[in-house]
Amino acid sequence: MSSQTNNQSLIERLFGVGAHFGFKKSRRHPSIAPFLFGTKEGNDIFDLEATSTLIENAKTILREAAANGKTVLFVGTKSEVVESVKATALKVEMPYVVNRWIGGMLTNLSEIKKRIMRMEELVRETESGELERKYTKKERLLLSRDLVKLNHNFLGVSKSVRTPDFMVVVDPRHDAIAVKEALQMKVPVIGIMSSDCDVSLITHPILVNDALQGSVNLVLAELAGAIADGKAAYVPKVATPRTDVRPRAPRTA
Repeated sequence: MSSQTNNQSLIERLFGVGAHFGFKKSRRHPSIAPFLFGTKEGNDIFDLEATSTLIENAKTILREAAANGKTVLFVGTKSEVVESVKATALKVEMPYVVNRWIGGMLTNLSEIKKRIMRMEELVRETESGELERKYTKKERLLLSRDLVKLNHNFLGVSKSVRTPDFMVVVDPRHDAIAVKEALQMKVPVIGIMSSDCDVSLITHPILVNDALQGSVNLVLAELAGAIADGKAAYVPKVATPRTDVRPRAPRTA
């Protein structure tokens, strides 16, 4: 199948899930004007040909990143997309944040690492029975609440406690703090975003309806497929011994 046919198929699928519908013209951010086809009954309509190109560009970037062993952090904390973002990240074995973006998750990584270590420590003590031996019933109740909170905030990033190479953010306006930290840390952001978002803040924008699950799911599936393809081609680097080092001559007295 040719790339043109593939592109046409993607446009048709985007249209089928209503990805072309933006918000009311009154909510439009000026930066998205180049990505619009027009307006209909006061609602912005995205140019799906432009959108499909943006998706293909993002797929190329993520495919190459995964093929080189890079980490992609998925972020989406608004209720409509939480399950989709989490499921996508788990499918491609990448970290995710879906409950709440904790300030400093990128800019104060040392503190985040401490909290994750504390979470892991509480899990170990719970599983070994040490928690029950060391603490009173009231103390265990408080610690279990602490563990629930830590799990809620950090479980998705606990296996990859480092600055990601890329971020995929669903609705950058909703998760503006995450985008701000990514900008500070120079982490490229792929933003699945609607007409109320500022395109200038996003490295690789994808303009679609970010309020419809079907629209978001379609884009996430496309990006996940690219990551899976890249991971399939990933070959870990193996250190090879140097052959140009000559053995030292024995020292004489």
